[in-house]
Amino acid sequence: MSIRILVTDGMDASAMETLRNDGFEIVEKFYEPAELGTALRDFDCVIIRSATKIKEPQIDEAKGSRLKLIIRAGVGVDNIAVSYAQANGITVKNTPNSSSNAVAELAIAHLFSCARYISLAGHTMREHLWEKKAYSKGFELEGKTMGVIGYGRIGRLVGKKAQGLGMNVLSVVHRNKPEGCECETMHFVSMDELLAQSDIITVCAPGAAEGPIISAEAIAKMKDGVVIINVSRGSNVDEAALLDALNSGKVKAAGIDVWMSEKEPNWTLAEHPAVSCTPHVGAGTKEAQKKIGKELISVVKEFFA
Repeated sequence: MSIRILVTDGMDASAMETLRNDGFEIVEKFYEPAELGTALRDFDCVIIRSATKIKEPQIDEAKGSRLKLIIRAGVGVDNIAVSYAQANGITVKNTPNSSSNAVAELAIAHLFSCARYISLAGHTMREHLWEKKAYSKGFELEGKTMGVIGYGRIGRLVGKKAQGLGMNVLSVVHRNKPEGCECETMHFVSMDELLAQSDIITVCAPGAAEGPIISAEAIAKMKDGVVIINVSRGSNVDEAALLDALNSGKVKAAGIDVWMSEKEPNWTLAEHPAVSCTPHVGAGTKEAQKKIGKELISVVKEFFA
Protein backbone atom coordinates (compact mmCIF):
# COMPACT_ATOMS: atom_id res chain seq x y z
CA MET A 1 0.00 0.00 0.00
CA SER A 2 1.44 3.39 -1.01
CA ILE A 3 1.83 6.22 1.48
CA ARG A 4 -1.02 8.71 0.99
CA ILE A 5 -0.34 12.39 1.69
CA LEU A 6 -3.02 15.07 1.88
CA VAL A 7 -1.92 18.62 0.97
CA THR A 8 -4.58 21.07 2.14
CA ASP A 9 -3.10 24.55 1.65
CA GLY A 10 -0.82 24.18 -1.36
CA MET A 11 2.82 23.17 -1.73
CA ASP A 12 5.70 23.77 -4.11
CA ALA A 13 4.86 21.93 -7.33
CA SER A 14 8.35 20.53 -7.87
CA ALA A 15 8.40 19.11 -4.34
CA MET A 16 5.08 17.37 -4.91
CA GLU A 17 6.36 15.97 -8.19
CA THR A 18 9.45 14.64 -6.44
CA LEU A 19 7.34 12.85 -3.85
CA ARG A 20 5.08 11.41 -6.55
CA ASN A 21 8.09 10.16 -8.48
CA ASP A 22 9.32 8.49 -5.30
CA GLY A 23 6.06 6.54 -4.99
CA PHE A 24 4.03 8.71 -2.61
CA GLU A 25 0.38 9.36 -3.47
CA ILE A 26 -0.38 13.08 -3.20
CA VAL A 27 -3.92 14.47 -2.94
CA GLU A 28 -4.45 18.24 -3.03
CA LYS A 29 -7.71 19.27 -1.38
CA PHE A 30 -8.88 21.75 1.24
CA TYR A 31 -11.44 20.51 3.76
CA GLU A 32 -13.65 22.59 6.01
CA PRO A 33 -13.06 21.94 9.73
CA ALA A 34 -16.21 19.84 10.11
CA GLU A 35 -15.09 17.49 7.33
CA LEU A 36 -11.34 17.44 7.89
CA GLY A 37 -11.10 14.94 10.75
CA THR A 38 -12.99 12.20 8.88
CA ALA A 39 -11.01 12.86 5.71
CA LEU A 40 -7.71 12.50 7.58
CA ARG A 41 -8.50 8.87 8.39
CA ASP A 42 -7.71 7.93 4.78
CA PHE A 43 -4.21 9.45 4.78
CA ASP A 44 -0.88 8.56 6.36
CA CYS A 45 0.29 12.18 6.41
CA VAL A 46 -1.20 15.65 6.05
CA ILE A 47 0.77 18.76 5.05
CA ILE A 48 -0.80 22.07 6.05
CA ARG A 49 0.09 25.74 6.12
CA SER A 50 -1.74 28.44 8.11
CA ALA A 51 -5.25 28.13 6.65
CA THR A 52 -5.92 24.61 7.94
CA LYS A 53 -6.46 24.08 11.67
CA ILE A 54 -6.05 20.62 13.19
CA LYS A 55 -7.35 20.84 16.73
CA GLU A 56 -8.83 18.38 19.24
CA PRO A 57 -12.09 17.72 17.32
CA GLN A 58 -10.21 16.80 14.12
CA ILE A 59 -7.73 14.65 16.03
CA ASP A 60 -10.56 12.85 17.87
CA GLU A 61 -12.04 11.87 14.51
CA ALA A 62 -8.69 10.88 12.99
CA LYS A 63 -7.04 9.04 15.89
CA GLY A 64 -6.72 5.29 15.58
CA SER A 65 -6.68 5.52 11.77
CA ARG A 66 -3.79 5.38 9.32
CA LEU A 67 -2.86 9.02 10.05
CA LYS A 68 0.58 9.08 11.63
CA LEU A 69 2.12 12.43 10.67
CA ILE A 70 1.05 16.09 10.55
CA ILE A 71 3.52 18.52 8.95
CA ARG A 72 3.21 22.29 9.20
CA ALA A 73 4.86 23.78 6.10
CA GLY A 74 6.26 26.72 8.02
CA VAL A 75 7.51 27.62 11.46
CA GLY A 76 4.59 28.12 13.87
CA VAL A 77 2.45 25.15 14.90
CA ASP A 78 -0.18 27.02 16.92
CA ASN A 79 -2.85 25.93 14.40
CA ILE A 80 -2.25 22.34 15.54
CA ALA A 81 -3.11 20.78 18.92
CA VAL A 82 0.44 19.41 19.11
CA SER A 83 0.42 17.76 22.55
CA TYR A 84 -3.02 16.24 21.96
CA ALA A 85 -1.97 14.84 18.60
CA GLN A 86 1.20 13.31 19.99
CA ALA A 87 -0.68 11.84 22.95
CA ASN A 88 -2.84 10.05 20.40
CA GLY A 89 0.05 8.60 18.45
CA ILE A 90 0.26 11.26 15.73
CA THR A 91 3.65 12.90 15.19
CA VAL A 92 3.80 16.65 14.47
CA LYS A 93 6.66 18.22 12.50
CA ASN A 94 7.34 21.62 10.96
CA THR A 95 9.88 23.23 8.61
CA PRO A 96 11.64 25.76 10.84
CA ASN A 97 14.67 26.39 8.65
CA SER A 98 13.19 27.47 5.34
CA SER A 99 11.16 30.67 5.61
CA SER A 100 13.09 32.61 8.25
CA ASN A 101 14.89 34.95 5.85
CA ALA A 102 11.71 35.73 3.90
CA VAL A 103 9.88 36.70 7.11
CA ALA A 104 12.84 38.77 8.34
CA GLU A 105 13.02 40.66 5.05
CA LEU A 106 9.28 41.41 5.23
CA ALA A 107 9.74 42.85 8.73
CA ILE A 108 12.38 45.22 7.39
CA ALA A 109 10.18 46.06 4.38
CA HIS A 110 7.34 47.06 6.71
CA LEU A 111 9.78 49.14 8.72
CA PHE A 112 10.89 51.06 5.62
CA SER A 113 7.23 51.56 4.69
CA CYS A 114 6.48 52.97 8.15
CA ALA A 115 9.55 55.20 8.12
CA ARG A 116 8.93 56.72 4.68
CA TYR A 117 5.12 56.45 4.20
CA ILE A 118 5.66 54.16 1.20
CA SER A 119 2.33 52.36 1.38
CA LEU A 120 0.19 55.45 1.91
CA ALA A 121 2.11 57.71 -0.48
CA GLY A 122 1.89 55.09 -3.20
CA HIS A 123 -1.85 54.76 -2.65
CA THR A 124 -2.43 58.51 -2.93
CA MET A 125 -0.37 58.71 -6.13
CA ARG A 126 -2.60 56.05 -7.69
CA GLU A 127 -5.43 58.44 -6.94
CA HIS A 128 -3.50 61.13 -8.91
CA LEU A 129 -2.62 63.09 -5.77
CA TRP A 130 0.80 64.74 -5.39
CA GLU A 131 1.26 64.83 -1.60
CA LYS A 132 4.98 65.55 -1.45
CA LYS A 133 4.75 67.89 1.53
CA ALA A 134 2.67 65.45 3.60
CA TYR A 135 5.06 62.56 3.04
CA SER A 136 8.36 64.39 3.41
CA LYS A 137 8.35 64.01 7.19
CA GLY A 138 9.74 60.50 7.48
CA PHE A 139 12.62 59.29 9.63
CA GLU A 140 15.90 57.49 8.99
CA LEU A 141 16.68 54.11 10.49
CA GLU A 142 20.40 54.65 11.03
CA GLY A 143 21.16 55.28 14.69
CA LYS A 144 17.76 54.09 15.91
CA THR A 145 17.28 51.31 18.45
CA MET A 146 15.25 48.25 17.51
CA GLY A 147 13.89 45.96 20.20
CA VAL A 148 13.38 42.44 18.86
CA ILE A 149 11.02 40.33 20.95
CA GLY A 150 11.84 36.72 20.20
CA TYR A 151 15.49 36.18 19.24
CA GLY A 152 15.14 32.82 17.51
CA ARG A 153 15.88 32.10 13.86
CA ILE A 154 13.75 34.95 12.51
CA GLY A 155 14.55 37.41 15.28
CA ARG A 156 18.30 36.96 14.87
CA LEU A 157 18.00 37.58 11.13
CA VAL A 158 15.92 40.71 11.75
CA GLY A 159 18.53 41.90 14.24
CA LYS A 160 21.38 41.23 11.83
CA LYS A 161 19.65 43.17 9.05
CA ALA A 162 18.87 46.03 11.43
CA GLN A 163 22.52 46.18 12.47
CA GLY A 164 23.46 46.27 8.80
CA LEU A 165 21.31 49.38 8.47
CA GLY A 166 23.25 51.06 11.28
CA MET A 167 20.73 50.34 14.03
CA ASN A 168 21.32 49.20 17.59
CA VAL A 169 19.48 46.04 18.63
CA LEU A 170 18.04 44.94 21.98
CA SER A 171 16.36 41.65 22.82
CA VAL A 172 15.19 39.65 25.81
CA VAL A 173 16.35 36.15 26.68
CA HIS A 174 13.91 33.95 28.57
CA ARG A 175 15.70 30.61 28.34
CA ASN A 176 19.03 29.90 26.68
CA LYS A 177 21.04 32.91 25.63
CA PRO A 178 22.11 32.62 21.97
CA GLU A 179 25.87 32.59 21.67
CA GLY A 180 27.79 35.05 19.53
CA CYS A 181 25.05 37.67 19.28
CA GLU A 182 26.08 40.30 21.78
CA CYS A 183 28.40 43.03 20.57
CA GLU A 184 28.66 46.81 20.55
CA THR A 185 25.38 47.11 18.60
CA MET A 186 23.42 44.21 20.15
CA HIS A 187 22.57 43.64 23.82
CA PHE A 188 20.19 41.49 25.86
CA VAL A 189 18.13 43.44 28.38
CA SER A 190 15.00 43.05 30.48
CA MET A 191 11.60 43.40 28.83
CA ASP A 192 10.94 46.69 30.62
CA GLU A 193 14.28 48.07 29.39
CA LEU A 194 13.52 46.95 25.84
CA LEU A 195 10.09 48.60 25.90
CA ALA A 196 11.46 51.85 27.34
CA GLN A 197 14.55 52.20 25.14
CA SER A 198 13.41 51.02 21.69
CA ASP A 199 12.42 53.34 18.85
CA ILE A 200 11.11 50.33 16.91
CA ILE A 201 9.77 47.11 18.40
CA THR A 202 9.61 44.04 16.16
CA VAL A 203 7.73 40.99 17.40
CA CYS A 204 9.16 37.65 16.23
CA ALA A 205 8.13 35.46 19.17
CA PRO A 206 5.91 32.36 19.11
CA GLY A 207 2.32 32.85 20.20
CA ALA A 208 2.14 33.66 23.92
CA ALA A 209 -0.21 31.41 25.86
CA GLU A 210 -0.70 33.94 28.65
CA GLY A 211 -2.02 36.70 26.39
CA PRO A 212 -0.68 39.36 24.01
CA ILE A 213 2.92 40.47 24.42
CA ILE A 214 2.04 43.91 23.08
CA SER A 215 -0.77 44.87 25.44
CA ALA A 216 -2.06 48.26 26.53
CA GLU A 217 0.20 47.98 29.59
CA ALA A 218 3.24 47.21 27.44
CA ILE A 219 2.49 50.09 25.07
CA ALA A 220 2.28 52.48 28.02
CA LYS A 221 5.90 51.61 28.88
CA MET A 222 7.15 52.44 25.37
CA LYS A 223 8.57 55.67 24.02
CA ASP A 224 6.14 58.14 22.54
CA GLY A 225 6.20 57.76 18.76
CA VAL A 226 7.37 54.14 18.79
CA VAL A 227 6.94 51.96 15.70
CA ILE A 228 5.63 48.39 16.14
CA ILE A 229 6.20 45.61 13.60
CA ASN A 230 4.51 42.22 13.97
CA VAL A 231 5.52 39.28 11.75
CA SER A 232 4.98 36.59 14.39
CA ARG A 233 1.43 35.72 15.49
CA GLY A 234 -1.66 37.90 15.51
CA SER A 235 -2.34 36.89 19.11
CA ASN A 236 0.91 38.57 20.20
CA VAL A 237 -0.57 42.04 19.73
CA ASP A 238 -3.73 43.42 21.31
CA GLU A 239 -5.23 44.93 18.15
CA ALA A 240 -7.67 47.19 20.03
CA ALA A 241 -4.87 48.57 22.21
CA LEU A 242 -2.67 49.14 19.16
CA LEU A 243 -5.47 50.98 17.35
CA ASP A 244 -6.03 53.22 20.38
CA ALA A 245 -2.30 53.96 20.56
CA LEU A 246 -2.14 54.79 16.85
CA ASN A 247 -5.08 57.15 17.20
CA SER A 248 -3.54 58.90 20.21
CA GLY A 249 -0.11 59.17 18.56
CA LYS A 250 1.60 57.09 21.26
CA VAL A 251 2.48 54.65 18.44
CA LYS A 252 3.67 56.50 15.35
CA ALA A 253 3.19 53.64 12.90
CA ALA A 254 2.77 49.87 12.68
CA GLY A 255 3.66 47.17 10.19
CA ILE A 256 1.41 44.14 10.41
CA ASP A 257 1.54 40.83 8.53
CA VAL A 258 -0.35 38.66 11.02
CA TRP A 259 -3.85 39.16 12.42
CA MET A 260 -6.02 37.87 15.23
CA SER A 261 -8.43 36.58 12.58
CA GLU A 262 -7.55 35.79 8.98
CA LYS A 263 -11.18 35.15 8.00
CA GLU A 264 -12.21 38.57 9.28
CA PRO A 265 -9.16 40.78 9.85
CA ASN A 266 -9.44 44.00 11.83
CA TRP A 267 -10.24 46.18 8.82
CA THR A 268 -10.29 49.37 10.90
CA LEU A 269 -6.69 48.70 11.89
CA ALA A 270 -5.70 47.73 8.35
CA GLU A 271 -7.24 50.93 6.97
CA HIS A 272 -5.46 53.20 9.46
CA PRO A 273 -3.20 55.65 7.59
CA ALA A 274 -0.26 54.87 9.87
CA VAL A 275 -0.41 51.12 9.21
CA SER A 276 1.59 49.20 6.61
CA CYS A 277 -0.23 45.89 6.19
CA THR A 278 -0.01 42.58 4.35
CA PRO A 279 -2.24 39.46 4.46
CA HIS A 280 0.15 37.01 6.23
CA VAL A 281 2.65 36.72 3.37
CA GLY A 282 5.81 36.38 5.49
CA ALA A 283 6.88 33.13 3.82
CA GLY A 284 5.48 34.19 0.46
CA THR A 285 8.59 34.19 -1.69
CA LYS A 286 9.56 31.79 -4.46
CA GLU A 287 12.81 31.06 -2.68
CA ALA A 288 11.16 30.27 0.65
CA GLN A 289 8.57 27.98 -0.93
CA LYS A 290 11.31 26.08 -2.76
CA LYS A 291 13.24 25.67 0.48
CA ILE A 292 10.11 24.62 2.38
CA GLY A 293 9.38 22.05 -0.35
CA LYS A 294 12.84 20.54 0.01
CA GLU A 295 12.52 20.43 3.78
CA LEU A 296 9.10 18.75 3.50
CA ILE A 297 10.58 16.06 1.27
CA SER A 298 13.27 15.37 3.87
CA VAL A 299 10.73 15.17 6.71
CA VAL A 300 8.43 12.80 4.80
CA LYS A 301 11.20 10.49 3.59
CA GLU A 302 12.87 10.32 7.00
CA PHE A 303 9.60 9.54 8.77
CA PHE A 304 8.43 6.85 6.34
CA ALA A 305 11.85 5.33 5.68
